[in-house]
Amino acid sequence: MSSDKNSKKKLIILCPYPLGGAPSQRFRYEQYLSILKDYGYEYRIYSFLNTKTNRILYRPGHSLQKLSGIILGYLRRIKHLGAIRRANAVLIHREATPLGPPLVEWIIAKVLKKPIIIDFDDAIWLEDKSGVNRWISQLKWRSKVANVFRWSYSVSAGNAYLAEFGRQHNPNTLINPTTIDTEHYHNQLVNQDTSFVTIGWTGSHSTLKYLTSIVQVLKQLAQNHTFRFVVIANRPPELDLPNLDFIKWAQSTEVEDLMKINIGIMPLPDDSWAQGKCGFKALQYLALGIPAVVSPVGVNQNIVQNGVHGYHAITNDEWYNSLAKLLVDAQLRKNMGQAGQKQVVDHYSVVANTPNFMSLLP
Repeated sequence: MSSDKNSKKKLIILCPYPLGGAPSQRFRYEQYLSILKDYGYEYRIYSFLNTKTNRILYRPGHSLQKLSGIILGYLRRIKHLGAIRRANAVLIHREATPLGPPLVEWIIAKVLKKPIIIDFDDAIWLEDKSGVNRWISQLKWRSKVANVFRWSYSVSAGNAYLAEFGRQHNPNTLINPTTIDTEHYHNQLVNQDTSFVTIGWTGSHSTLKYLTSIVQVLKQLAQNHTFRFVVIANRPPELDLPNLDFIKWAQSTEVEDLMKINIGIMPLPDDSWAQGKCGFKALQYLALGIPAVVSPVGVNQNIVQNGVHGYHAITNDEWYNSLAKLLVDAQLRKNMGQAGQKQVVDHYSVVANTPNFMSLLP
């Protein structure tokens, strides 16, 4: 990328959801929008879904409204091609269209001849087993991912596992981690000097299923220790836990709600889809000084160093012992939390990653 911040370049951003409509967008590129301006870029963001469709997309039913919203999305994408003709480059988050072949990407790369920066933070070439909107998942054209990568100027991969796949199709693949705004947003430190400790988890409806793997651990733990277990999500969990509190996720109170947690957890299965996860939960915990107990799957092993920023846990005994240590030792929580916050600031913050992010652009 040119270092001349006075030369204006036009960047078009194509994304699935409206501005602020999804965590992946907020923490992958939306945090860099003001920085793009500082580097002389003018940008326009075009989402596939409108706000109305986005609100109902993951709710049960509403099939006709969802179908109508998707059709409108394709019509809008055709209109967006006109704006792309005047752009210097196009950043695509995940995909230009959710279903069918990569026709829009092909037109951008081969007809309009615009450099594409493709950004992804999941194993999007694999089938998502979450079971959400299964009929939509079955219509996805998974094989298009490799083609789009080959047509792209650069590939922005959220972790090393994703980058390995990306480099099979495009040598200009960079690891661009999901990052935290530690200056303006996640810029506080949880008070660990409390007599009543809270273990917490945050996530979406599609990842709530991962909590079932440690329900028995939490039940056993509750027999010997007093603590509150908080779930922050957009849908209540169906878990048989007497000490469970549910907090409905809201962007306006996201950090405030996380600040109620003393110990964060992130259980994951060790499968190909989970290998593609970018450790966002762990990053949020650590950024606020919350030690994390995580499954050592994929990038979690790098974000949370075992015994430094929290613990790795695979077996039920490891989960139990790790959580028990943190429950009874406020100084341990404080030390690990402070080390975790430094880990995020040094390696996973917007400030630390800005040169890497900007190097993706032509």
